[in-house]
Amino acid sequence: MEHVDVTVYSLEMLGPSQRDVPAPRDGLTVLHAQTPSVPYYRFLYDAVGKDYNWLSRRKLSDEKLAAILGDPLNEVYVLYVDGSPAGFAELDRRRADEVELVQFGLMSDFIGQRLGTWFLQWTIDNVWSYGPRRFWLHTCTLDHPAAVPTYKKAGFVQFNEEKIRREP
Repeated sequence: MEHVDVTVYSLEMLGPSQRDVPAPRDGLTVLHAQTPSVPYYRFLYDAVGKDYNWLSRRKLSDEKLAAILGDPLNEVYVLYVDGSPAGFAELDRRRADEVELVQFGLMSDFIGQRLGTWFLQWTIDNVWSYGPRRFWLHTCTLDHPAAVPTYKKAGFVQFNEEKIRREP
């Protein structure tokens, strides 16, 4: 099997950002999917991650994924635009005093409308309401080209960069 060279970027935020991002349009709703079904989660994951070679959750069995999704400290928030799912954010709060942004993204039809900037700020504000000492994420060169600049503009600071070889 052929592998690809990938650069993984780790970014963190050690305090709330002080920015206000107005909603770019009407009709936006974010709902907490408290215990999403495995098929619904896989729909979101594939719809957002298909163009970026997301693999981590795809490789999990339904049973392992259901166990993660059923943990109340693993949270899935879905962005809806006029009632249609447009993207999602997955937060892992299982480590004391920190939150990891495990997944974040928009479906391709909703990219380029400033929805990502708004939804990221909504997610940041939501995370800091828990009072963690650290909010962090990792992304890579396979992700959307605007990912790292968007995270940095939102207040995340890069703390690690690693070159890896990954299956495509």
